[in-house]
Amino acid sequence: MNLNQKFTVRFWLNKRKVNSQGLVPIWARITIDGKIAECSAMKQVMLEYWDAENNCVAKECPSAKEINKHLVLVEAEITKHYNVLAATQEYVTPEEVKKSYKGIKPKQKTFLQVFDQFMEHMDDKVEVGDIKATRYNRFEILKGKCVSFLKLKLKKSDIEVSEAKINFITEFQQYLRTAEKIGHNTAMKYAKDLKQVMEYAVTLEYVPSNKFTNFKCTYKRTKREFLDEQELELMYEKSMPIARLEEVRDCYIFVCYTGYSYSDAEALGPDHIAVGIDGRKWIIRDRQKTDTTENIPLLPIPLEIIDKYKNHPYCKANRKLLPLNSNQRYNGYLKEVADICGIKKNLTSHTARHTFATTVLLTNDVPMETTMELLGHTDIRTTQIYGKIVQKKISKDMELLRAKMAQGGSQLQQISTSP
Repeated sequence: MNLNQKFTVRFWLNKRKVNSQGLVPIWARITIDGKIAECSAMKQVMLEYWDAENNCVAKECPSAKEINKHLVLVEAEITKHYNVLAATQEYVTPEEVKKSYKGIKPKQKTFLQVFDQFMEHMDDKVEVGDIKATRYNRFEILKGKCVSFLKLKLKKSDIEVSEAKINFITEFQQYLRTAEKIGHNTAMKYAKDLKQVMEYAVTLEYVPSNKFTNFKCTYKRTKREFLDEQELELMYEKSMPIARLEEVRDCYIFVCYTGYSYSDAEALGPDHIAVGIDGRKWIIRDRQKTDTTENIPLLPIPLEIIDKYKNHPYCKANRKLLPLNSNQRYNGYLKEVADICGIKKNLTSHTARHTFATTVLLTNDVPMETTMELLGHTDIRTTQIYGKIVQKKISKDMELLRAKMAQGGSQLQQISTSP
């Protein structure tokens, strides 16, 4: 309770509203720090029976006992509403107490108002370096999808934040899957972020609890495509017909040997190159997605690519290591590169990162712990997924080897393939 505020309740006669029988309504005056709000006490009395000094009806009035008892209850009820407000607010106004006493609920925050407030909070965190701008941008995109969902699915421009319950987030992720054709796992990531927005509303006491908590974010295990050693070598050596495709191919190969996401690779500049403890060149910087410091030794091929583009006009003008300036065009051009190389896989920054983990690192016996560090993972279980992929490939290759040796027919080959 805020003990610094001066709160009083007094009663007075509202003579302007005297009726034809001469009865004057009794009103309550709520005063907090000199500010006033007034409301009817729902009782009337003849003017001559009002005891202004004692703030009650004089005992000479036939109804004095009944009315004064009522006024005591009114004062106690108003005081109770003040105490409830004062327990949760730093400052209480007389008007708030009056509305609370009369059962008038304060206007609630809307869902989008809370989201805007959350975005301001996130912007402040970007300013002080607690989160990366890319995370802020993710929530901006999420808000846009919520606006579309409200308009197209719920036929509303906004709703009160208290209306955002389990059915809201359930229908929202379904909307993403059907109307926006977003994949299951991506839709779940948006739902997970939406939970965070509602948790912020709980923190500010706009709602008593997060109704989104009971929505379980489930993820499907996806096939992790990557280039094998032959495909990687083919792409590296393949001559590209035009410069833009050669640039995209080189940037993709760079990621295959460093494991960067598109946003991390695009952000690389000359200042990120440093000499490591082994006397060789490393990239030393923070990874945007996990806010972890990464130190990646540069193998000969990525070093060659960096040197190739050090005088590229875009790289010089923007102090970048690579000529990456549009994620959309990059992904579009990769499809052309794949066609030229005869590779049937869907080339993306993800497949390049998976190639780094499997073909470049684990297949060449780089330990799991080292692979985890180079990928910037914070949980080794995430890295172990790549280990399973490598095991499956080894098993498949060995089966092919057994089949070839069995066809040879020699005694040695038969012994080699026997269980």
